[in-house]
Amino acid sequence: MDNPVRNFFISLSDNEFLNQAAKRWGLKLGAQKVVAGLTIEETMKKIKELNNQGISCTIDNLGEFVHERSEAIAAKEQIINVVKAIHAHEVDAHISLKASQLGLDIDYDFSLKNIEEIVALASEYGIFINMDMENHERLQLSYNLLDELSKKYDNIGSVIQAYFYRAEEDLKKRHNLKIRLVKGAYKEAPEVAFQTKEEIDANFIKLIEWNLLHGKYTSIGTHDHMVINHVKKFAKKHNISKKSFEFQMLYGFREDLLISLKQEGYTCCSYIPFGKDWYGYFMRRLAERPQNINLLIKQIFNKKTNTVIGLGIGILAITKLIQETKK
Repeated sequence: MDNPVRNFFISLSDNEFLNQAAKRWGLKLGAQKVVAGLTIEETMKKIKELNNQGISCTIDNLGEFVHERSEAIAAKEQIINVVKAIHAHEVDAHISLKASQLGLDIDYDFSLKNIEEIVALASEYGIFINMDMENHERLQLSYNLLDELSKKYDNIGSVIQAYFYRAEEDLKKRHNLKIRLVKGAYKEAPEVAFQTKEEIDANFIKLIEWNLLHGKYTSIGTHDHMVINHVKKFAKKHNISKKSFEFQMLYGFREDLLISLKQEGYTCCSYIPFGKDWYGYFMRRLAERPQNINLLIKQIFNKKTNTVIGLGIGILAITKLIQETKK
């Protein structure tokens, strides 16, 4: 994980100025390849296309840097509208949400109220809510919210990030919930998280195997074909039903592989992000998949409207290079 390119794009994802600038230009910089749309209606269209191929979806209303109650309430209302749209369009989809977008950084009780309003409505419609986990700073508070809500509602689950040392303990505490297992997408300190790919991969496999054997339902969030092949062999060896787990991939990445897995009889799900607040999400995807940088560079230099964003990235890139040379 101590990778200058990865760290660079993680730092870009945390830049509030660039995030605000990006909102002005719609889906630029290649983000249209990995973000389903700006509106709910555009997103429903994409979901129906995937449903027609037998792939379910989880929908993420993108949002970063929520500092005001009004912003959190607006996000809540938008997610409620997504829940209503899922019900109205009768699509095979559920919701993924982040506590920070719903006011966790403002006030715990305020965020709890906002999230519960969403979960309660979704429960009425029989729609599942998945609580995404964010960086370590928000981790325990997010689990507190999850634990409190799961006592009252049975349509809520969560995410375990394999790079955290505490991941195994967190998983075993919540094995009675539907769980999505992922490697992790933030830059975390060595005091709290594994730092090498080898360590993270090993822990990821360990958590997957444990939850396949002991958990309620396992959603495996990965594009790593080695992990996927390992899971297929492990499930076959232990006679684990294909209905007790799913492979989940990010929209716009390895769709051919997801469709292939579906054709093999596995349950498959696509993580569908949408909305104007696409910038932070897209930068974290570039951090995970640096091969997409070529797409980013082409977009920056081919589109005049990207001048502000391109200039900001250029300045931060130069700063990063200076920092690296001083080490």
